[in-house]
Amino acid sequence: MPAAARTTRLAPTPSGALHVGNARTFLVNWALARHEGWRIVLRLEDLDLGRVKAGAHEAALQDLAWIGVDWDGTPEVQSRDLTPYREALARLATDGRVFRCDRSRTEIRNAASAPHADDGETRYPPELRPPRPWPTGIATWDANHRLLVEPAPEVVHDEFLGTHAFDPGLEAGDLVVWTKLGVPAYQLAVVVDDARQGVSDVVRGDDLLASAARQQLIARHLGVPHARWWHVPLVYGDDGKRLAKRHGAHSLAQLRADGVPAAAVIGWCAASLGLIDRPRALEPREFLARATPDALRAAMPALRARPSVFGADDPRSLGSLG
Repeated sequence: MPAAARTTRLAPTPSGALHVGNARTFLVNWALARHEGWRIVLRLEDLDLGRVKAGAHEAALQDLAWIGVDWDGTPEVQSRDLTPYREALARLATDGRVFRCDRSRTEIRNAASAPHADDGETRYPPELRPPRPWPTGIATWDANHRLLVEPAPEVVHDEFLGTHAFDPGLEAGDLVVWTKLGVPAYQLAVVVDDARQGVSDVVRGDDLLASAARQQLIARHLGVPHARWWHVPLVYGDDGKRLAKRHGAHSLAQLRADGVPAAAVIGWCAASLGLIDRPRALEPREFLARATPDALRAAMPALRARPSVFGADDPRSLGSLG
């Protein structure tokens, strides 16, 4: 596919404020797109009703603009049209790949092996599947539906991190692809959105590397291509956990309110990627000049070997870089 025909997407989380780790990933995404000539779609994901925080999308747009990340066209909003997701679920049902699941979380936990230590995920065991044959239509949209996932290796080729093999059937079992709230689950929604928006390249945090295998599987069942993957190592806090909204002082909004210049945040991100030797104020155009695809690829092994930490003292040090 020619570079000019490629598309990437920015999908800021709706569950809370963006932090420095998010900023670094978005800057990498933006720089790759501008160097490679990709179109950038901004997607506002608002289907997971339990996680969407009031004002989160508006705040994310302000944060992205603050660090100089732009996009092409108007933002795409998931909830504006549920038809593509319903059509995808109907296709999976027609192919006999999904079944209605009314099991409670307690039932699934009691029947499954221990949840994963890192994310608390519980595998849906095959013995809980309903007897065959399954209905080939969708009787009601307000029910959970799961995708049949048999154990089998799924190979993910990542442009930054190399080749990895996962087994969604052993790791997660039958995946929820539709929820009783009447909306698609994340894994189905993101595959449908990427296909209909022409997304060819996905740049995101490496905590989602295993999700790439699941999304490839769903894309194959739907007969659509999956994206090319670029997973960026995460930024961690002093506590050794990935930077998240619990590290409130590290949110971009808080840094901005404290008078930290955007250039200082950009400079920290550049230094943490090895693009400059130490943190200093850096304008977006300077970050772009340094963050070439070759430079970013060269930075990844060191980042994997020694993860970046944004600690409690860093906000104060950034304030001195303006």
